[in-house]
Parts: sequence; C-alpha cells; structure tokens
Amino acid sequence: MQIRTDRIAAHDGSFDVRVWLPDGGSGPGILLVQEIYGVGPYIEKVAADLAARGYVVAAPDLFWRLQPHWIGEHTPEGTQTSIALAEGFDFAQGVADCALTVAHLGALPEVRGGVGAVGFCLGGSIAYMLATQVELGAVLSFYGSAVPEGTGMMERIQAPLLLVFGGDDPFIARERVAVVEKAAESRPNVIMHVEEEAGHAFHNSEAPMFYRPEAAERTWGVAMAFLGEHLPAR
Repeated sequence: MQIRTDRIAAHDGSFDVRVWLPDGGSGPGILLVQEIYGVGPYIEKVAADLAARGYVVAAPDLFWRLQPHWIGEHTPEGTQTSIALAEGFDFAQGVADCALTVAHLGALPEVRGGVGAVGFCLGGSIAYMLATQVELGAVLSFYGSAVPEGTGMMERIQAPLLLVFGGDDPFIARERVAVVEKAAESRPNVIMHVEEEAGHAFHNSEAPMFYRPEAAERTWGVAMAFLGEHLPAR
C-alpha cells in the first residue's frame, strides 16, 4: 500500500488530500470524509482498510481554512476542542471541497470503476449532501446529524445510499432517525441500518467513550457488503 499527499486548488486557496493506493495499484475511488477530529488515526485506519480491499482512497483536509492538518484528540477534552473548531466550519464550502476531491479522484489514472463516498459524523452529513449534487457510484453515510433535516432532498440522490445510525445516539434522537426511516421507505436505492443499542460514532475504535466493538463489526460487515455490491473493487 502506498500513501501520498495530493494538492487540490479551490477558488480561495488549496488544500491537501491524503491518498491511499491499493497494492494492486488501481481500483474504484472512495472519497473518505472526516469527522470533527480531522484526518487522524481513525480516518487513517479506515482508509487503510478500504485500500486493502482494493480501493483508491482520498481523504481531504476539510478544516484547512480554519486550522490546516487539524487532528483532534479522542478524549472528552479533545472532543470539546474539536466541536469548538467545527463551529466555524463552512458546511457548504466543505461540500464543495469534497466535490473537487471527487473530480480529482475521477481523473486519477489509478482510479478505475467509478467513485463512491464514505463519511462519518460530520462527514456523514457532507457525504449525504454531496450525493444530492454529484453523481456517485455508492454513498455510505454514518450518523450524519444533518440527514434528518435533509430528508426532503433524498429524492435527489440517485446513487445507492446506505444510512447508518445508532438508536441510542444522544446527538441524533431516535425519533429523528425514525424520520429518516420513513423517508427511505419509498426510495428503493436507500438502505437503513440502525444499531439500536449503540450511540454516536460507535464505529470509531480510537474513541473509547463512543466505540462499541460488536456493533462496529456488524455494521462494517453490512457496509462492506453494500460497497462490494454497488462499487466492487475486484
């Protein structure tokens, strides 16, 4: 596996994108969208997992306008610091940066077989909103807090869409998840997966206060089966 850093130009500057290449050298592209902790140990772990499965993975540094290369600590204090930083984040600009990253991925000679998106928390919201604007091969959105408020735009998403939530998430109330479930009922391209006993960020193995190993393993199996069906790497 090779890892490099690419640079992408935006209208108001430029930002770094970490790129992981599979051992085979090529494969479908995956836009990997960060949490509020930045492109840190957890995102790196997910990227390595996806690259090992044959994907070319690109994770943009979305907080570059606020604090380039931000990496928040997975502690209560670090979480509060990351939340405070994220309050200054321009969501629309983040979606635009991700659209630029998708275009960059699609133009790479190593990318063959389409481009999909995987996002967690903040990234789950961004991946969902991006899918309303950009054509993607598959979209996996993990506990995006903006999704319940954005169900009216679900009809704009034509890509296969997997929406993951925790049923015991203090940041996204279960009744809000139910709103998403209701909206998804009439959308044949949308799959809901709710881990009823899990909370927010339950897949994040770098955050002991959130991580739920059994729910994480079960959900990742569902996610990788979904990705393998709609954006196969081999």
